[in-house]
Amino acid sequence: MSEPVKNEQPEAPKKSNQKYAIIIAVLSIIIIVQFVSSYFNKQERDQLRIEKSSTEEQLATTMHRLDEISAELDQRIAEIKRLGGDISELTKAKEEIETELKRTRRANGQVIKELKDKVEGYELLLKNKDEEIERLKSVNKELLTENTTLKVQKNILGDSINRLTQTKQELASKVTLASQLKAENVRIVAVNDRGKERESPFRNRQVGNIKIEFNLAENNVAPIEGKKIMIRIVDQNGQVLFDVARGSGTFMYNSKEEFYTASQEILFDNTRQKLTYLYDKGSDYAPGTYTLEIYCDDYKMGSGQFSVK
Repeated sequence: MSEPVKNEQPEAPKKSNQKYAIIIAVLSIIIIVQFVSSYFNKQERDQLRIEKSSTEEQLATTMHRLDEISAELDQRIAEIKRLGGDISELTKAKEEIETELKRTRRANGQVIKELKDKVEGYELLLKNKDEEIERLKSVNKELLTENTTLKVQKNILGDSINRLTQTKQELASKVTLASQLKAENVRIVAVNDRGKERESPFRNRQVGNIKIEFNLAENNVAPIEGKKIMIRIVDQNGQVLFDVARGSGTFMYNSKEEFYTASQEILFDNTRQKLTYLYDKGSDYAPGTYTLEIYCDDYKMGSGQFSVK
């Protein structure tokens, strides 16, 4: 009896299952690789985004600080200029900052580091200039104190000079006043044709010439020098007897030109010298009271009166 024949067909499905398993395994590996690659790519992008955000933030902070330093430099420049200090270094720093601020706001880490280093340098410069400002303020305060002291001393000196000048002027005025000559022992008489003298009051027919005599008072202050002594005879109407042909003229008195009746040029020698004037009017005197005034230079030396009936 022969053995039954075995069926070999089930081998095909087994091989097919193995093939599918391999495909699935390969696909799984691919998926896993893609997932891992995607994960690391995301990590890298996130890292780049973080770094970019950090860079932009640092740049913004640095540029903002540069803006602040620029404004602070303006203040320091104005302050040091007011105090009379040197602003060239600050001006140069200001120009450099303005150049940096005009550059693009996008920069890499190296540029930001350079900017931060410059910011630190500018901050150190500001600190040094603050110390310089304090020194300048101290110096200016000392100078102000010295200047105030000098002004006070100048005012005191000016007051002293003014007082000395005033005293000198007062003394000069006193000397000038003291040196003025004085007429004393004034005597006025009428002299007729026969040479007879009569005291005032005079009768018109008795008056030929008017004779005026007086002494120059002793004066130890007045210098020994030539003098012009003038007399004015003023009638009751305030008119000066005046005749150029008889020696009359004009002189300045109180900044005004005045007439004089007669004059003499003498040398004052402080000997109480006696002066005599003989005046011929050339016509009759109108009745009334006449005033005699005696002048030297621009001041009045003395006076007298006589009457004619």
